[in-house]
Amino acid sequence: MSTTTCHMSISLDGFVAGPGQSRDHPLGRRGQELHRWHMGDPRATEADRTAAGWLMRPRGAYVMGRNMFGPVRGGWSEPWDGWWGQEPPYHAPVFVLTHHARDPVEMEGGTSFHFVTEGFDAAYAQALDAADGHGVDIAGGASTVRQALEAGVIDELTLDVAPVLLGSGERLFDGVAAVDLEPVEVLHSPLATHVRYRRPTAG
Repeated sequence: MSTTTCHMSISLDGFVAGPGQSRDHPLGRRGQELHRWHMGDPRATEADRTAAGWLMRPRGAYVMGRNMFGPVRGGWSEPWDGWWGQEPPYHAPVFVLTHHARDPVEMEGGTSFHFVTEGFDAAYAQALDAADGHGVDIAGGASTVRQALEAGVIDELTLDVAPVLLGSGERLFDGVAAVDLEPVEVLHSPLATHVRYRRPTAG
């Protein structure tokens, strides 16, 4: 059975993005501080590099929300192919949740973006099929992760808890019912505490 993963950086007060997300601030104000552990900070340690390996391990397909894909709202009134340039880091099909249909976008390096208007369950089913047993990752943002948790499809959840208080922004777990997870690995650095959880039934 393939494993569905999710890997999110989060503040001590539970936010995965700061307030005021925009084209200039895709993670919101101060949101970048949650990602210092894998963004070239000289204080990064071997623990951070190990966690970065978890983050970047190849997956067969991905599911993400439209807000993570980009800042364009409403209909696709302007061209936008994601934040990542011509060769995004996914190298696999990515299924983007949206209310507005759009033709698939093929990028360099094997990444293709597919826009799903039928909701999370449909996007996840398509990702499972495309992954062909090589695993699906729920790439974010917070709303998409919450839907995946509510659907009970995440087998492994990794949280990189940064020693940062954002005060406001987008919380990860608001409205999520009880989820049964157990920690299986914890790594520490000055920049983050990396906790890998698994569902007890995931093996």
